[in-house]
Amino acid sequence: MKRVNVGLMGMGTLGTGSYKILDMNRETIAKNSGCDIRFKRILERDTTRDRGIEVPMDLFTQDPEEIFNDPEIDIVIEVLGGIEPASTFMLEAMRHGKHVITANKAAIAADYDTFINTAKENNVEFRFEASVGGGIPILNAITTVLGANQFTEILGILNGTTNYILTKMTEYGLSYDTALQEAKEKGFAEPDPTADVEGHDVANKVSVLMALAFDTYIHPDNIPTIGITGITPEAIEEAKHENCVIKLIGKAKKNEDGSLEYSVAPMKLSKDHPLASVSNEFNAIYITGNAVDELMFYGKGAGGFPTGSALMGDVIEIAKKIRMEDK
Repeated sequence: MKRVNVGLMGMGTLGTGSYKILDMNRETIAKNSGCDIRFKRILERDTTRDRGIEVPMDLFTQDPEEIFNDPEIDIVIEVLGGIEPASTFMLEAMRHGKHVITANKAAIAADYDTFINTAKENNVEFRFEASVGGGIPILNAITTVLGANQFTEILGILNGTTNYILTKMTEYGLSYDTALQEAKEKGFAEPDPTADVEGHDVANKVSVLMALAFDTYIHPDNIPTIGITGITPEAIEEAKHENCVIKLIGKAKKNEDGSLEYSVAPMKLSKDHPLASVSNEFNAIYITGNAVDELMFYGKGAGGFPTGSALMGDVIEIAKKIRMEDK
């Protein structure tokens, strides 16, 4: 069986989830890829933290060059988060002939064209299914089975933190501050939740979705964005009286003249809209194509296993190509 070696950059929640998935589903992954996939090197500073799984110490390194310069490493998974040094590391890996997989929507959205062009120039794959919707396979669907469509609109609940907060405000009458504190206690919100609650995380994801669905890259700074910090209990109640709920929605729409509308903002949705029932930390993407009409993709939008599932799915797809090229 063809051996495919993976370099893992970062072993926090997502890196650990990916490592555990390969460990617990090794036979299934081997069957579906036709390859023996192994983690060969892991870039990580904290080598002693309890991750709930035993990781051989000789896999760890603090030097990214050990991954770039290892000719036996075929694929690099980047889950460090943030724009730098993650972007530099991903580009350097591609320039060394490594295929790259990431969940890093902030890095992708900040410099999408550079990543795509660098991958083409070095004849490697750049895959990022895990960057939007966690375990929801929306990007793969857009680029494969829905590829015969011209897309007209995308509406998405794309951030679990804000959806959890709005759910608690709507269903239990909590104030914004109380709901945010509860989200932090449950691990759904970061200690600094700014990127989530101000809508920046959703703007990154809308940027990625538009690049694939509409073949148009818009930097997230150019997407009009309003978060949920201004949502009051009074606004929630007003929406209820109108038989609506308030959701933070990432939106992109193609008009008849070919122009694009895009935004991130709280929206009132009628309670009979499919997105209205998406609660707590769950994500959903509602997409319209001129052939398939309306579809909704729903699931867990974050977490080690859901996002790790998407990361390892990309690993399998690349491994299959490596195996076919070697025939």
